[in-house]
Amino acid sequence: MADVGIYTKSADIQARAGINANATSKAVAATDVYVLNIESFINSFTRYNWSDAFAGLNADVAGIVTDVGASMCAMIVIQSDMSGFTSRSEAQTMLDVLNNNVNRGLATLKDIKVQTFAIGA
Repeated sequence: MADVGIYTKSADIQARAGINANATSKAVAATDVYVLNIESFINSFTRYNWSDAFAGLNADVAGIVTDVGASMCAMIVIQSDMSGFTSRSEAQTMLDVLNNNVNRGLATLKDIKVQTFAIGA
């Protein structure tokens, strides 16, 4: 498998999707379909090219970037097949937590002070 994500890798997505997420939906072959689109969205939304800068980022900042991308991808994994979860509300709770991670992370990454810190860290 290719695992094409620049800062969002399959293992990160699988961890956030959880053990009850459909194995096929969270496999590298499935996540490779949309991971680069998610990373492009994050770069565009925050108006900073995290993909190009990722290799030089401080581990703390890189962790935020990875968390946002993996959380967004995990939401797609969960939404594609909720049948493995013990209940629909369990799946919805997972989606709510991931959505909070995404919103908090995007707000942080969009902050110009964080981008300045990221470059200098």
